[in-house]
Amino acid sequence: SASDRELAAKEVKGKKPVEIAHEVGKLLAKKAKDAKIARVVFDRRDKRYHGRVKALAEGAREGGLEF
Repeated sequence: SASDRELAAKEVKGKKPVEIAHEVGKLLAKKAKDAKIARVVFDRRDKRYHGRVKALAEGAREGGLEF
């Protein structure tokens, strides 16, 4: 798991929620890589894939996770 509370204050200060979600995605990817996890499944079922959820997924992909 990952949360915006784990980010440094300078990484969060003055950013929009979507930008913070992107940073949390990168943090999540780093934690997964440290745990030797490279591939994950991201299932939104019938929910829309946009906004913060999309930003988090893009950050995780940028961090090296495969979806």
